[in-house]
Amino acid sequence: MDRKQDTKPRRSVARGGYAVGDERRARILDVAVGHFAQWGFHASSLARIAKDVGITQGGLLHHFRSKEDLLVSVLRHSDEQDAVRCFSPGPRTVVEAFEQLIELARYNAARPGRTKMFNVLAAEAGETGHPAHDYFVRRYRLVVGQVAETLRAAVARGELAADTDCEGTSSEIAAVMDGLQLQWALAPGTYDMAGRLRTYLDRLLRALTVDGSGLPARA
Repeated sequence: MDRKQDTKPRRSVARGGYAVGDERRARILDVAVGHFAQWGFHASSLARIAKDVGITQGGLLHHFRSKEDLLVSVLRHSDEQDAVRCFSPGPRTVVEAFEQLIELARYNAARPGRTKMFNVLAAEAGETGHPAHDYFVRRYRLVVGQVAETLRAAVARGELAADTDCEGTSSEIAAVMDGLQLQWALAPGTYDMAGRLRTYLDRLLRALTVDGSGLPARA
């Protein structure tokens, strides 16, 4: 009986320790977003990030092996948030797919730090030696591929014209979204990113749909 009584508090302490560790890891990711957004990857410092979190650099390295590891974790965490928030469940029609893209733009406008970070890192990652280079190459390949597959499914359902260039249109959508995001980041208070994306996608849809229909009017 004595042994069972001893193990209960230990398990409770262990669970509490995991919770504290998860909270600290989440805090590090949040603070790192701000640093990468302001200074980019190369000029950001693990020591400054750790200081803003309220831990030592050694404590930060307990959760992330290096600055490169932290950067990749930040980007992956952001992707996971996007997927849960804006792309679940998957679209059943091309209209639903476009509405999800507009919701992503709206979501990005609500988190300017992350959006600025994405713009800064995407520009830096043009260098092949940048630690986020492979991430952005894979990301664009995945995004363009997923949207192209959605368009192909819409063609198969008879929603879009049979001669729709699904791959080219998907690449164009990705370029427009990132271009609008960059312009928004320069003047967020005067620029409706989601509204302008809706206008573009509505015009695109009217050009591609068999019946010439666009996005439904907003309530």
